[in-house]
Amino acid sequence: MLDVLENIGMADPIPVVLERSLERGCYLNEHDRLCFPRALVEDVIAKAPKVAHFKARDPQHDMQVGGQRVYTYGGGEAVNMLDVGASSYRPSTLLDLYDAARLTDRMKNIHAFSRLVVATEIEDQLTCDINSAYVSAAGTSKHTQLTFADASHVQPTLEMLYLIAGGEKKFHERPFCNGGGCPVISPLRYGRDNSEVCIESIRMGSPVWVIVAPQAGATAPAALAGAVVQSVAEALAGLLMIDMVEPGFPVVVGPWPFVSDLRTGAFSGGSGEEAVVSAGAAQMVNFYGLPSSVGAGMTDSKLPDYQAGYEKALAVALAAQSGCNNVSESSGMLGSLMALSLESLVIDNDLLGAVMRTVRGIEVNEETLSYDVIEQVVHGEGHYLRSPQTLELMRSGYEYPALADRSTADEWEAAGSPDSRLRAGQRVRSILSSHYPEYIDPAIDAKIRDQFPILIPREAMTGASSRW
Repeated sequence: MLDVLENIGMADPIPVVLERSLERGCYLNEHDRLCFPRALVEDVIAKAPKVAHFKARDPQHDMQVGGQRVYTYGGGEAVNMLDVGASSYRPSTLLDLYDAARLTDRMKNIHAFSRLVVATEIEDQLTCDINSAYVSAAGTSKHTQLTFADASHVQPTLEMLYLIAGGEKKFHERPFCNGGGCPVISPLRYGRDNSEVCIESIRMGSPVWVIVAPQAGATAPAALAGAVVQSVAEALAGLLMIDMVEPGFPVVVGPWPFVSDLRTGAFSGGSGEEAVVSAGAAQMVNFYGLPSSVGAGMTDSKLPDYQAGYEKALAVALAAQSGCNNVSESSGMLGSLMALSLESLVIDNDLLGAVMRTVRGIEVNEETLSYDVIEQVVHGEGHYLRSPQTLELMRSGYEYPALADRSTADEWEAAGSPDSRLRAGQRVRSILSSHYPEYIDPAIDAKIRDQFPILIPREAMTGASSRW
């Protein structure tokens, strides 16, 4: 990775990055590519924050991204929705994003929120970015990752967030949103627009999320080891870009190597190759001691079916077990990131709970080895059902799914033999017909609607809506 940055370098750095990089000892090679000396890269990595602190509206949802901690969240910016019970997609809307936010608000294993879908009906990009931030803040008290079509959209959105927080000072005391983007066009070229967005996102005072997504066999080597090399080098180039402008600013380093189906060249989000290359990229970022992120859970299935389940489980489990600090794309996505399913989102919440339980592993000590408990039961009742240890661990040691069916076959048949998608749809309707949080004070909301082009009607954000 460091050889790539030192000898091959990055093309097309934006002016401020080029200027600051040359001041710090970088140079342009004979191909006019910006090269980062190994010693400089090692120095930046050594001094970079090893934990990225993400604040939430509700402090119980704060995240300390780094070290051995693993978090999961959504993401994807799909342009389609699969409605509850439907078998075909439709274009996604602002109201869909709001529903996704308040559903995520009730999913305990989805730790943060991001723009799961694009409000495709909003043509003006600034209006879209402001409205997306608004419905995210209105729908969940969890930390929210924002994306921006242009760097000039960051400050107007911040002005709205200041109102929601109760003032600029209060927002910066607890910045419940962050920004970032994909500043690299693979292979090894900075993209102007997203580079500017990442730099401008520093103003939010929350860690910047840098994501790169080269596709093995298309914009990265088909050899998976080579894809890891390029993706991690590009992600480190994103870290360097931020550090050149604001030394020591916290960055989440996100190499997201994607994989092609080499028969067609199409992206294959659910492949075994995708699962293993993402885990490998996470391990490399962890090797450098930096906060890491990869995409996992990007099934190719078009429905929340068995294919979706095994593809998501494999990828998310490998990423989490590799020590990835933040596993993105892990909930709700279908069709190789082309669509969001709210049914899938609540099914994935169960999946994530099971995966996170595997991350906890098995605690081994004198107490958990249970010699005394075994001896007492063997000489006593002959079972552990009423053992004090069993009662204690029932609450603390076991994960219980909110949706998965553990009933008997007779009970299942008596309930109409529902499958997981049907149960998920029922849960989606139950939550969204009742959970209308008021995370924005009504008086503040009125000010926001006076000052900003908020398009979602107030009645759509209350129980008066008949949508669910």
